Amino acid sequence: MNYLRLIISILFVAIAVQLNAQDIILKKNNELINCKIKEVGLDEIKYILPDHPADLLFSIDKDNIDKIVLENGMEMVFKKAMTDPENYKENKKNALKIDFLSPITGNTTFAYERSLKPGRSIEGTLGIIGLGANIDDNNAGGAFVKFGIKFIKDPDYYLRGMRYAHILKGSYIKPEFAFGAFSRNYYDWRYESSYYDQWGNWIYVEPKKSRETVVSGTLQLVFGKQWVFDNVFLVDMHAGIGYGFSTSSNDYYDAGYHYGYTIAPTEFPMSFSSGIKIGYLFK
Repeated sequence: MNYLRLIISILFVAIAVQLNAQDIILKKNNELINCKIKEVGLDEIKYILPDHPADLLFSIDKDNIDKIVLENGMEMVFKKAMTDPENYKENKKNALKIDFLSPITGNTTFAYERSLKPGRSIEGTLGIIGLGANIDDNNAGGAFVKFGIKFIKDPDYYLRGMRYAHILKGSYIKPEFAFGAFSRNYYDWRYESSYYDQWGNWIYVEPKKSRETVVSGTLQLVFGKQWVFDNVFLVDMHAGIGYGFSTSSNDYYDAGYHYGYTIAPTEFPMSFSSGIKIGYLFK
């Protein structure tokens, strides 16, 4: 008899729990709403509250909701369209690039960019110095590398359902560091001179030709904008400013173009960069 009473009690408790079961809305600010959900729409969720009239319908924007838990235990998670990776499944998230003008400035520069998530990507760059026009007839040879994290600008104001046109497209800011090493010929103009000898002949002494190894580096903020065409081709225009150093020991090359960037004189250790990259996108 006692076992029968226990079973009946358990059944009544289960029925009572089921009758009083509620759905739960978890807001992004961690606030909980115990309610009965009536409709899950494209933009909002409608629900009623247990302590209010059944015909009084409340609504909440889905952008304000983290998830909902239905009375049967089923969960539904909500994300903003702008930052939801599901909305960018068809976007190619990798790109190989080349600095379009670099070969005419004494180097050839390649870059690889990969999207991490909407609004964020990483980019690495390799420049081969000497693979290009021999500017200044200095027979330079070496390499430089760069690495940066891109923060792609999102809108100042959101509209419901708004998203990036492409996960790699848009204006951006990129903190970037770079390091390079190369050797080159240079003329030491301190040895240049001209004079008339004792017979009245004009004599010209050419500057001494030497070779030096230069190590340099920069830390910059790079500002740019990238356009993506048909999910296949891109154009990336950028310019950067920051701090830089160079180990060049001669006055003539203490400042100037270091292939991947330009460095100001030692007493003003600033660095600058700019370029136009074109690239191919792939999965």
